[in-house]
Amino acid sequence: MKYTNIVMATLGAGMMIFASAGAMADDIMVKNAWARASAGMAGAGAAFMEIENMGGQNDKLISASSDISAKTELHTHIMDGDIMRMRQVDFIPVPSGSTELRPGGYHVMFMGLKNMLVEGTSFPLTLTFEKAGNIDLTVNVMSPAAKGAMEGMGHKNMEKMNKAHGGKMKHN
Repeated sequence: MKYTNIVMATLGAGMMIFASAGAMADDIMVKNAWARASAGMAGAGAAFMEIENMGGQNDKLISASSDISAKTELHTHIMDGDIMRMRQVDFIPVPSGSTELRPGGYHVMFMGLKNMLVEGTSFPLTLTFEKAGNIDLTVNVMSPAAKGAMEGMGHKNMEKMNKAHGGKMKHN
């Protein structure tokens, strides 16, 4: 009986490690997906993640979907004079190698949140790639001040969005 418990514990730990490694389709792996918890009554949110293209061909993230909001869009930030603005994009390029969706750059935007994003919870997200197809993953909700999915775990933190933009973020 003890042997069975040890085997089950080992298998469970292995599955947890695999689950935290990310979701994969073809040569595309998505890992460390996270979102900031809603601050107040925010009607929008964003998800960030790492996308690894382990193949020799470029791919594109062409859409995203989730039931947490009325609309789910792909966005980036652009400079408009001295103001940083978010803009919807038709796709996010995923060249061979690693692509990071991060604050101040490409991200998945949730417009018309049905509920607040609560720290410590998670939600499902489906990404659709031009070549790799659909990847279903889980997005972990972190604190409203979070800078990255691995914050506080010895990994390099992502840049601070508000500081980088001098408080001049506007959405159009």
